[in-house]
Amino acid sequence: MQRTEIKLILESFLFSSESPLRLEKLQEIFPEIQLKELREIMLELKEEYERLGRSFAIREVAHGFQFYTRPEYSSWIKKFKKIRPQRLSPATLETLAIIAYKQPITRAEIEEVRGVDTGGILRTLLEKNLIKIAGKKDVPGKPLLYSTTPKFLALFGLKSLKDLPALEDIQQIDLSSLPLFSPNNEGGRVENENLPPGIDDIK
Repeated sequence: MQRTEIKLILESFLFSSESPLRLEKLQEIFPEIQLKELREIMLELKEEYERLGRSFAIREVAHGFQFYTRPEYSSWIKKFKKIRPQRLSPATLETLAIIAYKQPITRAEIEEVRGVDTGGILRTLLEKNLIKIAGKKDVPGKPLLYSTTPKFLALFGLKSLKDLPALEDIQQIDLSSLPLFSPNNEGGRVENENLPPGIDDIK
């Protein structure tokens, strides 16, 4: 199979997928192609869209690749789809940041950092699929462990958790410096801009 044909097939996958395409999944379809070569082809396709200067492009996010609309067109998309920005309270964002940096982490460990009850906040984050239950900690009582989800990575434009800034201590976090918060997201507002198809809202 010619490289150009493979590239077109990958492009069709990107258009039809609502979640980031992982190279490992693609290799199941192209077992004869090494992961390294699949990545090279995907990056070539990404560069081609960059050169075209279209209103959308390809980005590497959540351990995969996905189409997304460029930020400068977000206001028009919101008008067309009548999207209202979803809001996460500062307390919810703080809890999400703690989980992102300290995962897997128990509720008690989160509350030790925050100093307040987080039961309601954890339920909200679970409902929005931004965090998940990652198992139980091997200590008396077997408390649940929480970690972030692929949706968390995709929503905030992160390739992986390695893209989070390195912080020595979670208590030193300056929320305004995190990639979880756009410079325009004052007061914990999460704007639905620069998001890939399938993540038009925080549901």
